[in-house]
Amino acid sequence: EPSAAEGAAEGEAAAAAPPPAEVVEPAASKAHANLQLILSGEASIGLSLEFLVRSNKTDTLILTGMKKAADQRNSLCHSAIVLAHSLMNAGTTADSFLRDNLEWLSRATNWAKFSATATLGVIHRGHVKQALSLLAPYLPQAGMSASPYSEGGALFALGIIHANHGHSIRAYLLDALRSAGTNEVVQHGCALGIGISMMGSEDEDLYEELKGVLFNDSAVAGEAAALAMGLLMLGSASPKAIEEMLGYAHDTAHEKIIRGLAIGIALCMYGREEEADPLVTTLLHEQDPILRYGAMYTIAFAFAATGSNAALRKCLHVAVSDVSDDVRRAAVIAIGFVLANTPAQCPRVVKLLAESYNPHVRYGSAFAVGISCAGSGSKEALELLTPMLSDPVDYVRQGALLASSMVLMQSADHKADSKLSKHREDLRKVVGDKHEDTMTKFGAIVATGLLDAGGRNVTIGLTSRTGNKIMPAIVGMGIFSHFWFWHPLLLFVSLAFTPTAAIGLNADLRMPQWRFKSGAPPSAFAYPPPTSNEKKEVASTVATASLSTTAKAAKIDKAKKAEAEAAEKAKAAERAEEERVAKEKADLAARDAMLAKLTELHKRGSLSGVLHASLTGVAAKSEGGGAGDAGDAMDTSADAGAAGKPSLEALVGEVREAHARGDISTAAVAAVLKLQPDKADEAEFDFEVLENPSRVLRSQERFCSLLPASRYEPVAKGRTSGVIMLKDTAPDAEEELLPLPAALAAASEAAEEEEPAPPEPFELPA
Repeated sequence: EPSAAEGAAEGEAAAAAPPPAEVVEPAASKAHANLQLILSGEASIGLSLEFLVRSNKTDTLILTGMKKAADQRNSLCHSAIVLAHSLMNAGTTADSFLRDNLEWLSRATNWAKFSATATLGVIHRGHVKQALSLLAPYLPQAGMSASPYSEGGALFALGIIHANHGHSIRAYLLDALRSAGTNEVVQHGCALGIGISMMGSEDEDLYEELKGVLFNDSAVAGEAAALAMGLLMLGSASPKAIEEMLGYAHDTAHEKIIRGLAIGIALCMYGREEEADPLVTTLLHEQDPILRYGAMYTIAFAFAATGSNAALRKCLHVAVSDVSDDVRRAAVIAIGFVLANTPAQCPRVVKLLAESYNPHVRYGSAFAVGISCAGSGSKEALELLTPMLSDPVDYVRQGALLASSMVLMQSADHKADSKLSKHREDLRKVVGDKHEDTMTKFGAIVATGLLDAGGRNVTIGLTSRTGNKIMPAIVGMGIFSHFWFWHPLLLFVSLAFTPTAAIGLNADLRMPQWRFKSGAPPSAFAYPPPTSNEKKEVASTVATASLSTTAKAAKIDKAKKAEAEAAEKAKAAERAEEERVAKEKADLAARDAMLAKLTELHKRGSLSGVLHASLTGVAAKSEGGGAGDAGDAMDTSADAGAAGKPSLEALVGEVREAHARGDISTAAVAAVLKLQPDKADEAEFDFEVLENPSRVLRSQERFCSLLPASRYEPVAKGRTSGVIMLKDTAPDAEEELLPLPAALAAASEAAEEEEPAPPEPFELPA
């Protein structure tokens, strides 16, 4: 028998041995990976990017029209158009307008060049895999020094692309900040990039590095460093950070730095509500109006979307009592943030302030209504803003134009007499009026960009559908309101853009081919009609003189007329035959064009393989059956003599039947049917079939429902917008997934190569 000592030794050895490795099922491991993607936000960012690229409906003719109408010598209008372009294309990766207007773009110099380069971040926001290669021509290079304004703007753009998800570029930006030396422009862009990408991270190393830049007492770099420090400590209420920032605000003489510190202190108190009251009281008793201004933004961030009566009382008191116009304006703007969760109340609360003798208060009331009622189309808000559109003060008109665009975002009423159409016409008039003040014109151009933001597929939302606050959106709108002092901060508004989309996902977080129904006619929630370059020509009628003729001349004319009629009758049969042949050719050409369009839709994932084979008469392949087989189908359908081709009439009938069953979306049907030779009698459908992913407006959600016999059903019953997790009711059947859009597919392929090819730079050297 073993001794007691031997038994104890064996027990210790068994205890020291590592436990057996837990066996993780592949399905569970995959589920954990997907859950991590969702919680980290990577899935949401990728889906939003894919939706905005797919659904981009930006009208570049609007930008071209503003470019022609604005004064070419006015650098402010030039900068405004570049900024408006970035807002209109936010998240769509479409920068063709800039590439097509390189000479015009090269007029941007100094800080305008900084802003122009930074706009690339808004256009490519969320395109994190290709961020460094996209911005490579403008980022600082070792041993090379291009324009510091381009370098600073590129670093800011890098931060915008990685907004609130910047851990992958943290080391790069920190190294860039340390390598900037004493170049305050590069420091400025780098600090803003760090702040926007690492917001709320409370990263002590970055904080200390930014504090070092702040203590150099450079006005330009110090302002951005102070703002970035507040973004890093967002919502932390860190006593150390607040004490250091407030202490330096008392020591420095630079207004720009004090203003950056005031906003930075306010950001530290984000979401803290009553916990911020002592700090607000301290700041309100400061002699420096900039710090009192910071007190108002502390209330705005601390009580955002809470509807707090105590916060409203403070804001209203300061709005009518403070001696500084800036503080009074900030107090009224803060009301918009506090009431962001109850937009119907805001116009009533600021109604009297909108009639104030003080133009700064009027501007603040306009902005408050714009922030609170953004995307709501509120009649009360528009009625309050209308008188301010003709205000005698230029910046009040600017604020009213911007606020009106924010309220009317994603409005679907495109009738000629609608508020939206009138607002678009007002914007065009202001931009084209040579006698209009530059400040108002700047507001009109930016307001045009806001109205059609994100390829006409986003709105401004400070709260989610469930009423929860969206932190980046509130912070972005708060800093956006400071473009009054510094135009590059205008780009922060892109943080508040929320796609108005319905995106269906399967268990693997992929988009399957899925369609659902909107019970309203397509025109009820359609995109705005595209701008046209065509000029209307009015036909002029000329009176014909009647001359008297002799009887003989009349007789000759009668004979000639009889001969002409006889000849005409003889030719009538020939013409009829020619028309019949021409109609047959037109029908055949239209049918072939429709078949080609159906194949294109199949490649894009808008048409299933089975339906494509049924409509085109092309046999579906037994293997795959996905969009990848479309090439063979195209070869067959292009054969004019193919026996399996349906007639035009039969094809139109089959397409309509497929639409009635919900097998093809209304947009796809419209694209096919518009190729008919004679489509004058086309009647609008009384419902709409939408395909995954699709734009769904807030006002449209109540009309949406599942199609009968739909293969996929939402896991959360009744969910009709946002990201919708779908349950597959036929898991054994073959699943057809949507292919990546061409722009993202090319980027994905390039990412797998050793050295991705950067795009051609479109900026001339300084």
